[in-house]
Amino acid sequence: MSAGRVHDVVGIGIGPFNLGLAALADPLDLDAVFLDRAAEFRWHPGMMLEGATIQVPFLADLVTMADPTSRFSFLAWLKATGRLYPFYIRESFYPLRSEYDAYCRWVAEQLPSLRWGRDVTAVEVDPDDEDLYVVHARTADGTGSGRTGSGRTGSGRTETYRTRHVVLGVGTRPVVPEALRGLPGPWLHSADYLTHRETLRGAPSVTVVGSGQSAAEVYRDLLETLDTERGRLDWVTRSPRFFPMEYTKLTLELTSPEYTDHFHALPMDVRDRLTREQRSLYKGISGDLVDDIYDTLYRRSATGPVPTTLLTDTEVTGATWDEVAGEYTLRLRHGQTGAEHERTTSALVLATGYAAGVPDVLLGIADRLDWDARGRLAVARDYSVDGGRRRVFVQNGEEHTHGLTAPDLGFGAWRSSAILAAVCGREVYPREERIAFQDFGVPGGSHPAPAGTVTPPSTAVPAGAARVAR
Repeated sequence: MSAGRVHDVVGIGIGPFNLGLAALADPLDLDAVFLDRAAEFRWHPGMMLEGATIQVPFLADLVTMADPTSRFSFLAWLKATGRLYPFYIRESFYPLRSEYDAYCRWVAEQLPSLRWGRDVTAVEVDPDDEDLYVVHARTADGTGSGRTGSGRTGSGRTETYRTRHVVLGVGTRPVVPEALRGLPGPWLHSADYLTHRETLRGAPSVTVVGSGQSAAEVYRDLLETLDTERGRLDWVTRSPRFFPMEYTKLTLELTSPEYTDHFHALPMDVRDRLTREQRSLYKGISGDLVDDIYDTLYRRSATGPVPTTLLTDTEVTGATWDEVAGEYTLRLRHGQTGAEHERTTSALVLATGYAAGVPDVLLGIADRLDWDARGRLAVARDYSVDGGRRRVFVQNGEEHTHGLTAPDLGFGAWRSSAILAAVCGREVYPREERIAFQDFGVPGGSHPAPAGTVTPPSTAVPAGAARVAR
């Protein structure tokens, strides 16, 4: 490959985390480009229910926790759109989900580093320089904008981007339980709920499977329009109860740098066990939503029985689809009693969550990456995955190594700051080292730094002053 333009960073995927990285990189002296196959930014469009809020305060935007003065903050968006005072009067820290999506789209529109309509097909080591990587992408017909790494534009063409650093931010994908994979019929994942909502509202019976916020939101939305004369709505979860998210302050300290340090240092088996045990802390249901569901059931029951069944500690072990009858037969097993039974339903919504995976685009550099015994990327504490070279990084694909801060929107800016520190060879955005009042392991011989300690920047950081590690 002939010599040509070399980027400092190529980001693969433009979800909130790589979008935040792009926003924080924008004022720096970095040649960064971010690629995504989508035509534009869209955040969970299938669950953009009216009135739904995000589950973290507005400070957990793309940039504020790294740089409160950034022009890309949520408050800056509120001011630019004339919504700052209404948000202030509303007196809630939690933005609407539609507001968060609109805010992210506003940021995306201002970043020239974003390349839409680029489907990354492979990442390889540069044959002319083993310290560089080559990212191959295919442009979609009629989509995409901006100049490419090779200076070409157009649709349906292969583009190449040479880069010193790669940041994988492809996010997570919908999960289908193993017992239901390959199931025929019109089932859907909650990620596509809004597209099919009107059809579901008219179905004779609907079963929602899952235990988290998405399952609760789908159930609540369908419950409001449930026809008590001819409809039935069931909610099935294998969790022992409908767990609310844990919002107490000492528990929230688990979303801290020092707990991430503690978690990362644990043996793999212990981390995996904790990941399962801690799911209710961040994959549970908003307490307000739990109460709202109960109040809705109570209100609707005042005029007669509500045709709905809520089944906890119940696992779906299998299902069959009857094309003639137009319904599923679900095989269910109760966890505590072991009893098995069946229920029929004409529509099935799987609110069974999301999971990170390793995309095929990394196969070309797999021998350079670190892997654990279960075939997952062994992500280092600094979010690199390439044996200490600090050239390939992961965003929101490290829950098994870093714990519940991996998917947490509020920790995204901290992680982006860490990645930029590695890219630039210095601390660009100061990072808090210790924010918790509690210790998570056995106290060491030296007294820990007090809560509120921040890693100082090596020098002042005016716009455009970053020095890139080459």
